[in-house]
Amino acid sequence: MHLSIKIIMASFQRLISCIFVLFLLSLTFACEARVLLENNANDQGFVRVNGAHFELNGSPFLFNGFNSYWLMHVAAEPSEGYKVTEVLREASSAGLSVCRTWAFSDGGDRALQISPGVYDERVFQGLDFVISEAKKYGVRLILSFVNNYNDFGGKAQYVQWARNAGAQINGDDDFYTNYITKDYYKNHIKKIVTRFNTITGMTYKDDSTIMAWELMNEPRNQADYSGNTINAWVQEMASFVKSIDNKHLLEIGMEGFYGDSVPERKSVNPGYQVGTDFISNHLIKEIDFATIHAYTDQWLSGQSDDAQMIFMQRWMTSHWQDAKNILKKPLVLAEFGKSSRDPGYNQNIRDTFMSTIYRNIYSLAKNGGTMGGSLMWQLVAQSMENYEDGYCIELGKNPSTAGIITSQSHAMTTLAHLVKI
Repeated sequence: MHLSIKIIMASFQRLISCIFVLFLLSLTFACEARVLLENNANDQGFVRVNGAHFELNGSPFLFNGFNSYWLMHVAAEPSEGYKVTEVLREASSAGLSVCRTWAFSDGGDRALQISPGVYDERVFQGLDFVISEAKKYGVRLILSFVNNYNDFGGKAQYVQWARNAGAQINGDDDFYTNYITKDYYKNHIKKIVTRFNTITGMTYKDDSTIMAWELMNEPRNQADYSGNTINAWVQEMASFVKSIDNKHLLEIGMEGFYGDSVPERKSVNPGYQVGTDFISNHLIKEIDFATIHAYTDQWLSGQSDDAQMIFMQRWMTSHWQDAKNILKKPLVLAEFGKSSRDPGYNQNIRDTFMSTIYRNIYSLAKNGGTMGGSLMWQLVAQSMENYEDGYCIELGKNPSTAGIITSQSHAMTTLAHLVKI
């Protein structure tokens, strides 16, 4: 009987020891899980600007990215949401880490803003879905507030709404100066920035998936080529955005045309001005980084590929120098591409063009920083022929182009680890 008690006690002690070991292991796993959660949270930090460089969680941030303006428009129809998922998944697999897309659709088909201050909740939930999917695949977003052009409403729709309200307006460029259109626009900014995402449970202004806000897609003003009118508008609107959201970066959406502030720089333009001033507009302190776009096949239509590339290299280098020496802010090539509608086009011509642009981007980023990345125009999913604009790339159907894009993504990510701030 005494021996049996000893055996029972020994077994009980072993059981207690096992329970204790399991307890310690559970604590260890819990700690490791907490660390993983904290690391994931850190990975989702806000992209910042430090001088002429982007930073993420205190480290340099360089990126290869893309445009897909159509994401919200497609996601507004739930049955088509898979196209958004497909593009973001494939982009992430190719190392593309930033996407620029529209946070506007003013009047017309699948309008987000049906009339001033009146929004379609179903379309807004489409934008919620875009942001949640981007978060899932580790893609950061640049969201644009309005269009210069008539597509998806744009400034012309704001002007028409103001006319309907009794405003005396001469033309679409009064968008920049009329107090009614400016109030409509500010209301839209506030609506977007303070939107509560029905999927993520976060307010947009608190979501680090959004890298930056953009004031307008390619602002232009035919009524004042100096850039002064747009300069005043940018100052007013940039101050307004920062007053309600000081966490996110802000950019203008500019193509890069030079104005009157540095007259000698106007020789870099493709023979004309559009009412913006790359230097003075981007010197506004609330603007965090500068952007340029480049469509040599449109701007220099009819000229040879070599002539277009010479212009392109000068265009990029000139703006890089100004961003580095005058603006002292990061620079992003936010739109570029090669159209399949050009005479003599073939896949090799586009691949050669993109490879050359990517090499220049990498070289400028390596040579003193400032160049933060690029956003090619544009990625689409399968069965989106209606969106074909000559520049569309479907990664699954263009393996050679996909390889070039993936290589650039890897190169920029690797370079980020070597850059010293």
